[in-house]
Amino acid sequence: MDGNDTPAGKCPVMHGSMTALGTSVTSWWPNALNFDILHQHDSKSNPHSKGFNYREELKKLDVEALKADLRALMTDSQEWWPADWGSYVGMFARVAWHAAGSYRLADGRGGAGTGNQRFAPLNSWPDNVNTDKGRRLLWPIKKKYGNKISWADLMILAGTIAYEEAGLKTFGFAFGREDIWHPEKDTYWGAEKEWLAPSGPDRYGDIEDPSTMDAPLAAVQMGLIYVNPEGVNGNPDPMKTAAQIRETFARMAMNDEETAALTAGGHTIGKSHGNGSAEDLSPDPEAADLEYQGIGWMNTKGRGIGRDTVVSGIEGAWTKEPTKWDMGWFDMLFGHEWELTKSPAGANQWKPVDIKEEDMPVDVEDPSIKCMPMMTDADMAMKVDPVYNAICQKFMADPEYFSDTFARAWFKLTHRDMGPKVRYLGPDVPEEDLIWQDPVPAGPTGYDVAALKAKIADSGLSMAEMVSTAWDSARTYRGSDMRGGANGARIRLAPQKDWEGNEPERLAKVLSVLEPLAEAAGASIADTIVLAGNVGVEQAAKAAGFDVEVPFSPGRGDATDEMTDAESFDPLEPLADGYRNFLKADYDVSPEAMMLDRTHLLGLTAAEMTCLVGGMRAMGTNHGGTKHGMFTDRPGALTQDFFVNLTDMGNSWKPTGKNSYDIVDRVSGKTKWTASRVDLVFGSNSILRAYAEIYAQDDSAEKFVQDFVAAWTKVMNADRFDIA
Repeated sequence: MDGNDTPAGKCPVMHGSMTALGTSVTSWWPNALNFDILHQHDSKSNPHSKGFNYREELKKLDVEALKADLRALMTDSQEWWPADWGSYVGMFARVAWHAAGSYRLADGRGGAGTGNQRFAPLNSWPDNVNTDKGRRLLWPIKKKYGNKISWADLMILAGTIAYEEAGLKTFGFAFGREDIWHPEKDTYWGAEKEWLAPSGPDRYGDIEDPSTMDAPLAAVQMGLIYVNPEGVNGNPDPMKTAAQIRETFARMAMNDEETAALTAGGHTIGKSHGNGSAEDLSPDPEAADLEYQGIGWMNTKGRGIGRDTVVSGIEGAWTKEPTKWDMGWFDMLFGHEWELTKSPAGANQWKPVDIKEEDMPVDVEDPSIKCMPMMTDADMAMKVDPVYNAICQKFMADPEYFSDTFARAWFKLTHRDMGPKVRYLGPDVPEEDLIWQDPVPAGPTGYDVAALKAKIADSGLSMAEMVSTAWDSARTYRGSDMRGGANGARIRLAPQKDWEGNEPERLAKVLSVLEPLAEAAGASIADTIVLAGNVGVEQAAKAAGFDVEVPFSPGRGDATDEMTDAESFDPLEPLADGYRNFLKADYDVSPEAMMLDRTHLLGLTAAEMTCLVGGMRAMGTNHGGTKHGMFTDRPGALTQDFFVNLTDMGNSWKPTGKNSYDIVDRVSGKTKWTASRVDLVFGSNSILRAYAEIYAQDDSAEKFVQDFVAAWTKVMNADRFDIA
């Protein structure tokens, strides 16, 4: 045997490497910062060519032909997965529902905007059972239209067409969702280690009080999209379920009327499946063996299709005609008294106490067979909760109002995470501006930018005041749902003008100077705020010995109070901002971890974060004027001093509190500077130190300024979809 031979029976692959399950850096060191969230969706994972532009590909799409193919598919029952009653409207509505329904308002994550339902964990969530079948049914259409339609758009369009085929006049549809290519593995879905684990202290402060659910979560249990259809922790009690529904849907940005409409309309078509045993199903898609080819939950002992399908475990349809858009759900729920029962799979559900055979739905395969309808605990909640009941009574008195309310709520559900209307594409985009789209009017572009810059520079505002205000205006941007940002200048409106992190007194002073300058120049306040920040950066760079011009694109508009759903902006309030060394209170999560979260939402890399923090410290832009992290004798100059002095081994570092440290000269023993955790993490964390050392090098002074300007401009333009 030569040196290249492998002994028989010995695996040639090294085991126990850092890529092996359970041996990642964070497995060995649980308190280590996890930078994976900043490295998601790297261009190396994208199979498209470098010049691929989805928005351009969409222009080639024959939308009407695509819709015709989807309509034909709705009744093209496949032998491998036959359609209930010969129609897939319930299937495709559910695929879209569960793609969109993972959105939560608190951090803007989840939702249908990325096609993430194709990947773990969502593709294998217990609540997403058999959505994999829906995607496989759509595959021939995706294959036909190729790159001209994303999976993300196709799934939502299929659900919308399903409702149209059932008879609903939908509100509209927008293309523009771009696919991701691997799991969003660092989205926080809960602390539980078990699917459908009973809700407890890992998720709630008090299970009796739904408002105590752990932020930013919305679903009541790990692996669910909304609430448990069998009741709180599987225990039927419609009033308790109503309380959870109200909290969960509020966290999805829905009010009571939208919630009732979505519940009723969602259950107007399709059925639940529980005619069998879940124990007979194969593993979920992510755990299934190779021969399943990514299909999960297949029955291993019986037919497992048609009337014998098992999904939620609840069995039955909600209405007499489950493929038609009508008032059947209301007729069924409010036309009967209901009692608890069990499905064949053993799930808790409700059945009518007395119902005539002619009012029952027929079997999905044999129309001569009548089947018992059912209601879930969530449906019963609409009847027993007085607020939901009153809304339902209003809907029953005006079916057209119900249909319109549902159509609008469905549009909101499926488009909430797409960001502003300027990102909407296609022939069916509604003309109406909706307040939840955070509308911003187009801003002027023809004013004299150079003249306005000169006025700002002579205004008497300090460099730190200008930079801090521009940063605060822009930092609200979230790439998760494209909300926030400098466009609209909502920093001058409620609630943002009163946020502690925005230093209201300083903000009011700066705005009082900039607003008349903007008016005189014919510019928007939004543009003027950003331009002032650019002026400040240019002044700081000049003080460091570099003449730079920060790129600027005019055209931001100014939103008004009437255009602003103030309550929905509350979740965007910064509770911490490592870039300005701001921490509102002590939290269970470390300040440095909170900085990574904000960095991810801003769409920045770890290197860009490092550069920006060092520059912001050098310019003296800390919240409240604190000196933490200002490792420089030249405050106000855009120097690399933060990195030079952070990495200087002539210093020692001593904790003085939970989030404060002294930097002490080793020779004299004197305190030179003070620091927060966010400051010192750039010297202690191996990844961040590697970046910090780059910027501390003697040959990096100019590179640092250039990189800072590029990262700064990226943040200022993050919400400028009109120039992307």
